[in-house]
Amino acid sequence: MIKAPRTRIRKADEEFYVPVPVAPAGGMDHSAAARLLDAFLAGRKEETIKAYRADLEDFQVFVGASTLDQAAGLLMARGLGEANALALAYRTHLMERELAAITINRRLTALRSMIKLARTLGLIPWTLEIQGLKTEGYRDTRGPGRNGIRALLEVLNGRNDAKTLRDRAILRCLFDLGLRRNEVITLDFEDFDRQVGTLAVLGKGRTAKNTLTLPPQTKQALNAWLEARGEEPGPLFLTMNRANEGEILRLTAAGLYGMVRELGRKAGLKVWPHGIRHSAITEALDATGGNVRAVQRFSRHKDVRVIERYDANRQDLAGDVARKVAASVSDETVPD
Repeated sequence: MIKAPRTRIRKADEEFYVPVPVAPAGGMDHSAAARLLDAFLAGRKEETIKAYRADLEDFQVFVGASTLDQAAGLLMARGLGEANALALAYRTHLMERELAAITINRRLTALRSMIKLARTLGLIPWTLEIQGLKTEGYRDTRGPGRNGIRALLEVLNGRNDAKTLRDRAILRCLFDLGLRRNEVITLDFEDFDRQVGTLAVLGKGRTAKNTLTLPPQTKQALNAWLEARGEEPGPLFLTMNRANEGEILRLTAAGLYGMVRELGRKAGLKVWPHGIRHSAITEALDATGGNVRAVQRFSRHKDVRVIERYDANRQDLAGDVARKVAASVSDETVPD
């Protein structure tokens, strides 16, 4: 007799097993699952499609399906209870692999979103109810700081080769404008208006570009890069690999990440692109005297509470209150 696969679940000091549902012989119609996947991925950015595919392929491996269509069909072929049991088993499997909570949540979100669309399309009458893990967001919002950014710029001083000009322009966009990595790499030549001094940026989760006014330093860095790049249409920031010399190829997310890490290494710092954005937002709060609403416009966050977290970390409000509470019952004089 063949035993159904099981996954172990730990809870407090106990551990028990739950069965991993296996697809019935017939399963769901293959064409219906294929249509669902096509609809689920349609209209998304290339980077988003890659991310969703990678997450769904991990689930595919977990259930032992040969294709994504088969994996989606297996999940949809279950009823409400068994589908959620499978999702629960998958979440436990991800936890036992000791993956980061943000990775686990992203993979569960991909499954929930796909199944939600399946219900919208009338393929099933239920949704997945298994939630992700609690995470602590924005614990360190400082980044390399003002002196760190100056050190990165210092590494680029004194050189004017094409790669240096590109890297300086990118660093200025990351810090001066607080751009995200994907916002930088998706910029096109025509997004930069040299006469007016603006840059059209497609923000996270947006469908229309937002026009940003450039500071003089950013405009100067971009103009210098364009002198080396040329006036050809296409991506604003190009890969500078010797193997692709002369070709107009867009800088990738991995390429930008590697560029920033290498720049940080030369400056004696551990830096990543989003850390530079953290520094920009913190600096914006300092420059505006903590004007959260103004900085929200600068950072383009949809939720002002995110900026409030930055502000709390910047001022260490909790630490300041703790010092005052401690001093209230102490005879000692503690310096500020």
